[in-house]
Amino acid sequence: MILLKRSLVLSLFAAAGASYGVLRGVESASANENCVVSEPPHVQAQTLWDGKVVLTTADSKVSTVEGCCAVEGGGEDDEEAELRFKKVPIGSMPQLTQTQALQVLDSAKEAWNGGSGTWTSRMSLAQRIEAIETLVSELKRKREEIVHVLMWEIGKNVKDAQSEFDRTISFIEQTIQELRTNPEYNASWKHIGSTHAFTRRAAVGIILCLGPFNYPLNETYATLIPALLMGNVVIMKIPTVGGLAHLLSMEAFAKALPPGVINFISGSGRETMPPLMASGSIDGLAFIGGSNAADDLIGKHPTPHRLKLFLQLEAKNMGIFLPNLFEQGNKDQLDVALNEAVTGSLSFNGQRCTALKLLFVPKSNAESVAVSLAKRVESLSVGLPWAEENGEHSKITPLPNKKRVDYMESLIADAISKGAQIMNAKGGSIIGGPESTLMVPAVLYPVTPDMMVYHEEQFGPVVPIAPYDDLETVIAYGQNGKYGQQCSIFTAGGDEATVSIVDRFSSVFGKININSQCGRSPDTLVFSGRRSSAMGVMSVSEALREFSVPTVVAYKDQIGDSNDMIAKEIQSSSQFMQSL
Repeated sequence: MILLKRSLVLSLFAAAGASYGVLRGVESASANENCVVSEPPHVQAQTLWDGKVVLTTADSKVSTVEGCCAVEGGGEDDEEAELRFKKVPIGSMPQLTQTQALQVLDSAKEAWNGGSGTWTSRMSLAQRIEAIETLVSELKRKREEIVHVLMWEIGKNVKDAQSEFDRTISFIEQTIQELRTNPEYNASWKHIGSTHAFTRRAAVGIILCLGPFNYPLNETYATLIPALLMGNVVIMKIPTVGGLAHLLSMEAFAKALPPGVINFISGSGRETMPPLMASGSIDGLAFIGGSNAADDLIGKHPTPHRLKLFLQLEAKNMGIFLPNLFEQGNKDQLDVALNEAVTGSLSFNGQRCTALKLLFVPKSNAESVAVSLAKRVESLSVGLPWAEENGEHSKITPLPNKKRVDYMESLIADAISKGAQIMNAKGGSIIGGPESTLMVPAVLYPVTPDMMVYHEEQFGPVVPIAPYDDLETVIAYGQNGKYGQQCSIFTAGGDEATVSIVDRFSSVFGKININSQCGRSPDTLVFSGRRSSAMGVMSVSEALREFSVPTVVAYKDQIGDSNDMIAKEIQSSSQFMQSL
C-alpha cells in the first residue's frame, strides 16, 4: 500500500471551501496523519465461453479500462503543492464482434438444446442448487479482489463495495432457502375432480441478461441467479463501465456450471446485442438500464410477443415536504426529513435508480429548506473511495467517467441560465484537476418546470429543489410523469393531505416511503415499478417466478390404477419431478 501524508490530501479538498474535506474537514487533520491510498488493480482481459475461461491473445481486440485515481503532485517536502487525480489503467476488456457474439449464442443454444440440455432437463432442481452453492463458495474466495475493483472502476467507497458483495451473496443464499422451503418449488400431486396434477415451475429458455454499472453485482445477480436456478441458460452482457468485477467471477462460474450454461459477452452493446435479438433465439430479456435502450432492443426481436421481459429502468423519484412539517413543534420531524433527503439524494453520489431526484417544498419554506440542505451537503466527506478515518468513509466519491461529469454540468448550467442558484459553497466544482471526476454536489434552487433537471433523471450529485404553491401541482407531476418507481412523503402526521397522496399514488408508484428515503431492497421487500420505470417484480420469491413458467403433468382417473402406476414410475426417474 502507498501512504500519503494526510495534510497533502487535505490541501486539495480544502480548496473546495466550506467544510468539505476528507472525512469531516481540515480541523481534524491531526487525528490521523496518514490516509491509505489503494494500489490500482490490474484485471486481464478474458471471457467465459462454452465453459472455458479464455484469455485474450495478442491479436484480440481489447479496450483499456481506466479507474480512479492516481494521486499526483505534492511530496513529503512540498506539502503546499496541489494534488491532482489522474485516471490510470486498471485492466482491459475484450471487445467482441458481431460474429463472436453469434458464436456465443450458438454455445448457449447447444447448452439449451431445445430444453433438453444437461442443466435444464438432466439435472434436478436439487442438483442445480448444489451447483449454485459451489458458485457461492468460489465467489467468496474472490471477495477482496472484487471489492477492490468496485472501488477503482466505479468509485464506490470501500464500505459500500463490501456491502454490495455481501448483500449479493446473501441474496443468493436467501433465494436458495426460498426454493427449499416454499412448497411452490417442491411440488406434489393434487387430486382435482377426476384429474391428478403435478405442477412445478420450469425454465423459459435462453435469457439475455444486461446489468448496470452502478451495482454490477447486486442488481445483475438478482436476475442472473434466479434465472439459472430455474434451469435457464444465460448470456450475460458485461456493462461497459463496471465490468471488471464480472471478469473476476468467470473462473467461479466455470468451476460450478456445465459448459454453455452461462456465457459472457463484452464490448459494444450496439454492435453485439442486436444480432442476438434478431436471431429470434432469445427467449427472455433481463434488462436493467434506460427505457429507450430497452425499447430498441426489444424491437429487434422478430417475435417480441413471445419474449419474456423483466425490466428495471430509470426513475425520477420525488421527495415531497408537506406543509405540516413547518408548523410549530415539528422541528425534530423536519430534521429527520432533511437528513433523509440528503442521504436519499446523494448516497453513492446519487447514482441509484432509487435516489431522490427532485424535492418539492412549500414555496413559503423552500428557501430555508434549500439553505438547510446546502449546509448538510457541505458537511459531507468528499474523497477517494478508499479514504477512511475513524471508521468513516468518503460519502462523495469520483464519478465513473468524464461523460457523467459533462452531463451534470449541462444540467447545472441549464438551471442557472433559467434562474436557479447553487446554494452550497463550490457546488458543482471539480476537485483534483482537469482529469478528475470528483464533483462537489450541487444543491439547485429554485428549480422550475422549464429546466432540464426538473424532468430528466440526473443520476448524479445534483439536488434540485422545486417550490410549490399548491399540492395538486405536485400530485399532477407524479400522475402525469413518465416514471412510476417510488416517492417519499415527508410529513409530521397522518393528516388529510398525507392520506390523500398515499391513496392517489398507490396506483402510480411501486413504493411510497413515509419519512424515509427511497430504496431498493429485494432481499426484504418486493421491488416494482410502473410505466417506464419497470416491468416485472423483483424479490427473493418473485424473481424465481419471473424466470420460470408453471408446468403441469396431469392424468385422469380410469378403471384400475394403471395411470397411477405409470405416474409413479415417471416421477421416480424424472429429474423435473424429483423432490428436493
